[in-house]
Amino acid sequence: MDETGSRRQRFAEAARAERPDLALLCLLVAAEADPALTDARIERALIEIDALAALLPRSAFDNPSDWANAVGELLGDQCDFRGASSDYQRLESSLLHHVLRRRRGLPILLSVVWIEVARRAGAPVYGVALPGHFIVGFGDPARPGGHVLADPFNGGRRLASDDAALLVAGATGAPMSAGILTPARPLQIMLRILNNIRAWAAARPERTDVQLWAVELALLLPSHPARLRYERAQLLVQRGDYVTGAAELEAYAEVAAVMDPRVGESIRYQARAARAMLN
Repeated sequence: MDETGSRRQRFAEAARAERPDLALLCLLVAAEADPALTDARIERALIEIDALAALLPRSAFDNPSDWANAVGELLGDQCDFRGASSDYQRLESSLLHHVLRRRRGLPILLSVVWIEVARRAGAPVYGVALPGHFIVGFGDPARPGGHVLADPFNGGRRLASDDAALLVAGATGAPMSAGILTPARPLQIMLRILNNIRAWAAARPERTDVQLWAVELALLLPSHPARLRYERAQLLVQRGDYVTGAAELEAYAEVAAVMDPRVGESIRYQARAARAMLN
């Protein structure tokens, strides 16, 4: 097995762990984009997260507000982790080792830093997948008044429920639904990170390589949208692997035809067109 295959196997195993290590998963994603991110460098990045966690008093706080303040002071004020609008245009903003180095990134990657540092220190921390803007929570979201929200992209600014509602309305134009503050599970966070990378690459036709590995990693997660198989087949054809792409289109057509025969036939046509490219 080559190095890429070995890392993908490690990614698949980590994703199926009883308690997935979100930091490790993010670093294995980053290794797809950066061949220089060796296993040794991955371990050093994990040690850096451990070192940041060691600067927090372990389980010393009785309430979520104190935890939010302590993590915000460390990561937001002292370490200056935060984001800027320009970060949305950089692939590095979705790669954890670059975020740790630059102290800049997308809201979800900055939230990963907060979650993983705080979790290692014993904080009751979780991610909150607001539409268009990921944040973190501390405490028990099921208990009224038992949790606080913070925005790592803005240096850890504390958010009231009304602030969160404004973020949701700005992203969707709709009011905040009742369950939107439900904690995001690690693999849900991982899939959203990979979706961000796919979207970044899809806007850049010359980066189908990035789009392809993001899709392939998403397919290794225990739960993923079935349509990713179709996207992978299309990317293979687009990149000139007509035989493999056509075969995967045909396999997906069989599944799609069960739900809608017309869709299945349309995908079979795409497979035939891909094979015709070999002539």
